[in-house]
Amino acid sequence: MAWNEPGSGKQRDPWKDGGGNGPSPDFDAVARRVRDFFNRLFGGGGGGIAVALFGAFIAWCAWDSMVRVNASDTGVVLRFGQYSRSMMPGINFKFPRPIESVITVPIGSAPQMSDQVRMLTRDENIVMVDFNVQYRITDARQYLFGVRDPDATLGQAAESAVRTVIGGSDMDSILLGSRNELMGEAKKLLQATLDQYRTGLAVSDLNVKNIRPPSEVKGAFDEANSAIQDKTKLVEEARAYASQVVPEARGDAARVRARAEGDKSTRIARAEGDAQRFALVEAQYRAAPEVTRKRLYLETIEQVVANTSKVVDLTTGKNIINLPAADVRIPAATVVTPETGKGDR
Repeated sequence: MAWNEPGSGKQRDPWKDGGGNGPSPDFDAVARRVRDFFNRLFGGGGGGIAVALFGAFIAWCAWDSMVRVNASDTGVVLRFGQYSRSMMPGINFKFPRPIESVITVPIGSAPQMSDQVRMLTRDENIVMVDFNVQYRITDARQYLFGVRDPDATLGQAAESAVRTVIGGSDMDSILLGSRNELMGEAKKLLQATLDQYRTGLAVSDLNVKNIRPPSEVKGAFDEANSAIQDKTKLVEEARAYASQVVPEARGDAARVRARAEGDKSTRIARAEGDAQRFALVEAQYRAAPEVTRKRLYLETIEQVVANTSKVVDLTTGKNIINLPAADVRIPAATVVTPETGKGDR
């Protein structure tokens, strides 16, 4: 109900019981009553000090109720120590302390941590691993209340993830293989652990800065590493030689195969021709056996005598064998018939 109702004709003073007709409220009287109230509250006297303290209290409450959150931060409001809400960047308001308090969390920053750990590989070699983790805060509430110390949890989880990956690999794959693949697997394991514990953290990158053996075994490790490098060099040279020789061998094999195919075709054609000629001779032989037999005999004798140096004189029945020197070309054999011999005489 309003203090002054329209048409009632009555004036009510909010600082008095009841009301009635009279002038407007006297603000000086109101101020005196407030001062008297604080004087009685603080035991009388010192009214100016009480008013000053009250004004200071009001000013402090107004100042404490306003909170400015930076653009890269998130404000977490606690009401009597319990999570109440989150504040966006900019000017925000809250109840003064001790009712509400604000904790700012730098969610826009990208902090990082480094560590050096001695680890055992799958083939029982000891290595020193220097790794670096870059992360960011994605959930301010989980970051504050998910675990007691999220940064320490991150360090322990990162060491566990890297140790798992290194322990599942041998020395050669760690030193000569792709470290990006190993660290990618370690990053997945680390993020899964952080999500499981509700830390409110997200891993941006996980890098291995250096992997080296302990100083106690550095000499033996350098020798083994040198042997591995020599092995790699020899393997590369062998592959280069194979890439040069294998195509040549394949070309030679193709040429031999083509020549064999040609020889095969030639022999088959020749055999087919001989078979056809034999079939023709057989047909002639069946038609005239004596004539065909005589002709075949003469053709055979002609071929044999043409390739020998032996001369046969049919008139005397004696064989004359010529044995010429090595540098003398052997003439073709001459067959002397009885008619030719008589004419020469």
